[in-house]
Amino acid sequence: MGLLDKLKGAVNLVTGGAAKVTIGYPPLVFPGETVRVTIVATSTGAEIRSAGAFVDLVGTEEPRTTGDTVPATSSTNVAKRTIETELPIASAFVLAAGETKTFEGTFVVPREAQPTYAGVNARHGWQIRGRIEAPGNDPDSGYLPIRIGLRE
Repeated sequence: MGLLDKLKGAVNLVTGGAAKVTIGYPPLVFPGETVRVTIVATSTGAEIRSAGAFVDLVGTEEPRTTGDTVPATSSTNVAKRTIETELPIASAFVLAAGETKTFEGTFVVPREAQPTYAGVNARHGWQIRGRIEAPGNDPDSGYLPIRIGLRE
């Protein structure tokens, strides 16, 4: 391995660029529901020793400042995470250089999950990402929107 290869490997370790990760999931889910996901990871260079594949689910409530009587600089106008959870999909694995692996699994949407909404004074949204745990910065799909509905 030459000096440039070693430098590229170090950059990938720090930036999370050691693998390309995508996630497939349904666009609408409900609290307490079992959700099927597919995570695909492809090594972009060297072998990766991963501690597993995970789904990260994050709910965020954001105040709406347009028309608010509270000044935009107020601490009450700060987005707040309502749920942030890491859900295991696959156990430890090795991804060889240039190899692609697909992981299928399920997770249960937390029963206490608020539905997605956009109200007059606030909105609540959800994001999901697929991630493989690896040394350095974990390669991930980036956060993508997902809707959580309300069962009546």
